[in-house]
Amino acid sequence: MTVTHLPSAATLPPPDLRDCAAPAKLNLFLHVTGRRPDGYHLLQTVFQLIDWNDMLHFHRREDGIVARTTEIAGVPADTDLVVRAARALQAATGTTFGVDIAVDKHLPMGGGIGGGSSDAATTLLALNRLWGLGLSRQRLMDIGVALGADVPVFVFGQNAFAEGIGEELTAVDLPESWFVVVHPREHVPTAAIFSDERLTRDTPISIIADFAARTNKFAFGRNDLEAVATAKFGEVARALAWLRQYSPHARMTGSGACVFARFDDAQTAQQVLDRLPSEWDGRCAKSLSQHPLAAFA
Repeated sequence: MTVTHLPSAATLPPPDLRDCAAPAKLNLFLHVTGRRPDGYHLLQTVFQLIDWNDMLHFHRREDGIVARTTEIAGVPADTDLVVRAARALQAATGTTFGVDIAVDKHLPMGGGIGGGSSDAATTLLALNRLWGLGLSRQRLMDIGVALGADVPVFVFGQNAFAEGIGEELTAVDLPESWFVVVHPREHVPTAAIFSDERLTRDTPISIIADFAARTNKFAFGRNDLEAVATAKFGEVARALAWLRQYSPHARMTGSGACVFARFDDAQTAQQVLDRLPSEWDGRCAKSLSQHPLAAFA
């Protein structure tokens, strides 16, 4: 544990920090290039942030207690990544502050768009400010990776080419885009995909220049998890087939269940979304160039 300089009450911001966005991400491609001895998979991917968010609200406590004040079905508070992130930050810094956390949950769980990881990152970024800790972005990323491999990119705060288990990040510039994101109302457990014997783990390694050189960056590579997920979860396969009517480069994000396609303008994206079958949920989302809380670290 590193004990930080504890701020005085006079230097702290007001105790309430509301409307802190936790944006979703899309994996523009996702290659599994190997597996470490500890079981973690080695990946290459590009993370694209989009303007579809959970919304978090924080109230600083003086008693050190970390409490989630909203109920989330199927997610006990003690296992929630927002609670775990706050406690990890306490442990890393020695702060005596606590927090009440309210979560307005809009991102589907088990959707492959990073909802839980993004909530954790927003918690780290917000509490770094609310508790007056002054930690660097890299320090917050180091704390975040212990919570999950997708947490660091949300703390990083930019679209990124990622390697390792997803924590080795290089910022990339991506064109302004609109995405149709479809959630076929299936929950896809990440562990069920990565543990499947059909998953290939030997995709050749690319270099960032390979991606940067592509005129159509949204046609680069593939999602190696997609074949397993579509074989195991029929609704994912059907949603992907439907979306490919409108974009041949539609693909799954993360380990599923969400699938997405990129369009040049909002009108075209909305026209596709308007045709979405009623049994699925969908969203028209715009690309982000940086995290809404990028200035917090």
